[in-house]
Parts: sequence; structure tokens; C-alpha cells
Amino acid sequence: MLKTTIAGSLPKPGWLAEPEKLWAPWRLEGAMLEQGKLDATILAVKLQEDAGIDIVGDGEQARVHFVHGFLANLDGIDFNRKTVMGIRNNRYNAEVPTVVGPIRRKAPVHRAEAMAARAHRRGGLKFTLPGPMTIVDTIADVHYGRREDLAMAFAAVLNEEALELQALGVDVIQFDEPAWNVYMPQVAEWGMAALERAAQGLTCTTAVHICYGYGIKANIDWKAGLGDQWRHYEETFPVIARSKIDQVSLECRNSRVPMDLIRLLDGKDVLVGCIDVASDTVETPEQVAETIRQAMKFVAPEKLFPCTNCGMAPMSFAVAYGKLAALSRGARMVCEELGHG
Repeated sequence: MLKTTIAGSLPKPGWLAEPEKLWAPWRLEGAMLEQGKLDATILAVKLQEDAGIDIVGDGEQARVHFVHGFLANLDGIDFNRKTVMGIRNNRYNAEVPTVVGPIRRKAPVHRAEAMAARAHRRGGLKFTLPGPMTIVDTIADVHYGRREDLAMAFAAVLNEEALELQALGVDVIQFDEPAWNVYMPQVAEWGMAALERAAQGLTCTTAVHICYGYGIKANIDWKAGLGDQWRHYEETFPVIARSKIDQVSLECRNSRVPMDLIRLLDGKDVLVGCIDVASDTVETPEQVAETIRQAMKFVAPEKLFPCTNCGMAPMSFAVAYGKLAALSRGARMVCEELGHG
């Protein structure tokens, strides 16, 4: 009950990449870089265990970015053909690679770090992949033409990767879809179909993560203009409730999302965001516990998994792992209140 987990990324060690940056450049090269990625993955697993996290992740230590770390091992993408495009409905601009041909995997993308994490983890292990709609919103295209066709092409290769991760012993596979809080009508039109294609055939636990983005200035500024209540989930949660996806990871802590919206996820596990990734202030266990208590008004504790709002890659080690320790202690407080300590 109330098993804790993380949404995705964690800070990389300073010897591996430049600290406290979202697109952190690598500090190693060649074989040293590949070994460093695996060492950092194992370190992230162990530090999560030390913090008391129940279902740990790889921390996305082997990826420069949660989307582009996956794209780098696909055919059909020209990384030398850069296009400046608006991301998340022009919230900010980014220079992105371009799809120029059929999307195919060159080889397994995340096998090495998944194997390293599984070898050093006895308990629950989670792995994150970018969702099809979010990939489409983070890359230029001159081949497929229609966004939904491009999404389905990515869904097919995501499915290949997910099935292999499951075979390696990953317990939870989560697809990250922050774009779902931007293009809500398209979620019902083709976004959910693409996500279910990506999850096709999986028997492990499946999850979708929908948040309001990393704690970077563009996202913070965007959220400041969203008004007193953020009701984006109101349009997408009913679509998810009808789907085959098992879990939904969402943003709650220090957000203006009305907590009662999680009622719309009837039957799903809810990964309730108890940790604010846009603030360096480390939550107290009591603050975490209070978020959990609020969520329990609408979802049974057996269906709740205390989590972070989003990834924590741009944070310092001390802040990020301090927050994870608070997450664990806060969940334990509520478990004790429920007589399950």
C-alpha cells in the first residue's frame, strides 16, 4: 500500500555530465562514456533504495534527454538536418532533428542500462519511454506528413523496445506524454490509439505520465498564465479510464489541479505527484503526507502510489534525493496512520 516511485529522470553525477542542466553535455567519451552511463544507472538505483523508494527507475542516466535519448538509435531520422520548431504548441522553440524516412530501430535502445538496473535491483523496477504524441511534438517531419501517421510509426518501434524491456525483467513500463496536457482533443482522436499500440502485448504494469513539464522557465511561465484551476486532465482522464493502460502519473504538489479530478480515473492506479520539481525547497514528510491524504479522499489508498510531479534531471543531487527521502517518509507516515506501518 502507498508504494513510492519516481516519474522519471534524476540528476546525473558530475563526472558523467554537466550538473543541473536539462540537456546536460556528456563529460566522457567512447567506451568510458558507455561504462559511465551504466555506473550512473546502478548508482541511481542504489540511491533511490537508500531514500526508501519502493519502485525505483533507471533515472534516465544514459539519456541526454528523455525523448532524444530514444531517437538517437532509430533509422529514418537525420540528426544533421536541424529544424527550429515550436514545442508544446509554441511554448518554447528548440532545434530538433528531422524525420526523413521510415522509422525503424537500428538495435535495442535501452537494453544495457535496463540489464544493469535489473542486475542490481531485487525489488520493483520501472522504466520510462517517451510517448508517441510527445515524440511527434519534439521532432520535425518531411516524410510521413500527418502527425497521427508519424505517431503510429513511433508507437511500433516503442512497442518493440517495451516488449524487450519486459523480457529483461522490467516490472513497470511508463510512457511519458506531457504533450497530452497541450493537445487534449487529439488524445481522443489519435493519441490514445498510438499509446495503446506502443503498449500492445505487454503483460507487465503499464503507465502513462502526464504532467506540466520540467521545472524550467518556459514551463513555469506557461503555468503562471493558466489561471486559478488547471483542468486539462478533465478532458483526458475519461479517455484514459476507458483504456488498457494500468496507471496514470500526474502532477499535484504546488499545482492548481483540482484534486477531485482524479475521480475520473476510476479503476486505474494513480501515481500522485507529491514532490514539486519546479522548486529547490525540499518538502517535509508531513507535506508529502498531506498531499496523500487529500488524494485519498477520491482514490482508495490501495490504488495510490506517491510519486514526483515530473523528472528531476535539472536539480542538484542533494535536493533531488532529499525530496525522495521526504517522499518515502511521508508515505510511511500515512501507512502508519492506516495501520499498515
